[in-house]
Amino acid sequence: MNKKTKWGLAIFIVCCLVVWGIYSQMPKQNEELQTADKVAQSKSKERKVLNVNGMRIKTGNLSDEIQIPGILLPDEEVDLSFETSGKIVEINFQEGSYVTKGQLLAKVNDRQLQAELRRLTAQLKLANDRVDRQKRLLQRDAVSQEAYEQVRTSLETLKAEIEIVKAQIELTELRAPFDGVIGLRQISVGAYASPTTIVSKLTRVVPLKVEFSVPERYSDEVNPGTSLIFNIDGSLKSFPAKVYAKESAIDANSHSMTVRAIYANTGGTLMPGRYISVVLKKQEITDAIAIPAEAIIPEMGKDKVFLYRSGKAQPVEIKTGLRTDAVVQVLSGLQVGDTLITSGTLQLRTDLPVVLDHVEL
Repeated sequence: MNKKTKWGLAIFIVCCLVVWGIYSQMPKQNEELQTADKVAQSKSKERKVLNVNGMRIKTGNLSDEIQIPGILLPDEEVDLSFETSGKIVEINFQEGSYVTKGQLLAKVNDRQLQAELRRLTAQLKLANDRVDRQKRLLQRDAVSQEAYEQVRTSLETLKAEIEIVKAQIELTELRAPFDGVIGLRQISVGAYASPTTIVSKLTRVVPLKVEFSVPERYSDEVNPGTSLIFNIDGSLKSFPAKVYAKESAIDANSHSMTVRAIYANTGGTLMPGRYISVVLKKQEITDAIAIPAEAIIPEMGKDKVFLYRSGKAQPVEIKTGLRTDAVVQVLSGLQVGDTLITSGTLQLRTDLPVVLDHVEL
């Protein structure tokens, strides 16, 4: 056997061994591939089961409401000042106290006016006697009608002068124009006051006014008699009020209308000047079915949701009604007791196996 033949035989033997090795490993590789395929199919099936949340359909009250910022205003408020000038001789109120209508709060010096009043009052008796005497003489034709009219006119003039002095004395007195709480004093006894001098501020806090502005699209829905509630920071309590008036026109700049309501403020617990949040209910529906807006899937101009039925997701077409910021009213398509799927809506398909992690009852 020559050298070339030997090399050819060796190469042939090596090739046979390689082919035999490959064929001997094929059954094992096929088995491994089949096992891997089964595992992949099993995992694929596991991935098709979707974990979701749901809610049990029930009826309840549904309110369409808007929240608007507002402010509490006093029922009445006035800066107190004298109608005349003079030195203050009395201050008869305590700061922050409750005063009643007509109560004397302060007074300026009126000694000169009081003296003038006494002088005129002293002349009044003499003027009355003169009129009576002239009247008797006139009845006996002892005096003329003109003489009688002169003394009677003098009497009436004297009475008018007395009324003028009394009115001037009243101007020296500062009295409460209505019941309310008086504020801090801005002047002291001995100071000179004029009509421009502010003595204090008087505020009526029972009841209070609630002022707010509504967007023009809601202006026709808020009228005298409309009920509302408002909230204040730091309190969980809601306070009821009722609209009593609204502005005569819509503001052209803000496109809103100013509205005022009245709150009883029994006991004066709330103070004017506080900022509040007004809640206006535009519409209230009883026995309504309401669902979260994120559970609705718009499709081809229609709305649908998925229900949980026997472990699978089933699509249902619905008709919607009232919409609020959080929920949507369902007019048809859902029944009380249905289980609505509220999460994973973008992954849901018809008959997709689902598992409920949590159900809102």
